[in-house]
Amino acid sequence: MIELIPVNIVEDAVKTLYEDAFPLEERRPWDQQLALVATGKLQLLRINRDHDYAGFIFYWSLPAFSFIEHFAIHPDKRGGGAGTQVMQVMEARLKQIVLEVEPPITEQAIRRIKFYERLGYQTFPEPYQQPAYYPQFAPLDLHLMQKGLSPAAADFISIRDQLYKYVYNK
Repeated sequence: MIELIPVNIVEDAVKTLYEDAFPLEERRPWDQQLALVATGKLQLLRINRDHDYAGFIFYWSLPAFSFIEHFAIHPDKRGGGAGTQVMQVMEARLKQIVLEVEPPITEQAIRRIKFYERLGYQTFPEPYQQPAYYPQFAPLDLHLMQKGLSPAAADFISIRDQLYKYVYNK
């Protein structure tokens, strides 16, 4: 059984998985992450599987959609449809979701994109760059995917501009 529990106190297990699951250039400095959670701008859900810690989701509630910024399930808790169950709960809660994925150039990135496509997510064809979290890194070439957006809300430029404004302060 999967449970998603809102939390505002970040456990060490979340930090460890965050650092293990995402390379430095794909994650915000930890002190900034904690500050955003503390202010309520960035939401944190603890994922439990059979009442044990299994992972996390960091997401933003933006004016036109919700943006899942980081989602990870601990390797020991993967399988058996855990990721699918988590996303189904998120979709029921949030309705309109946007997320970033790496370009389909590695086996892992291709698997991740196919996972979201099986759930009904669609990739925007326009090029997208995630602003760098650190000054020593260049922006990342990524893709945006969405599910549940109305045709009027699914405007790439508007979505990109909201992400840049609220998530990346650009």
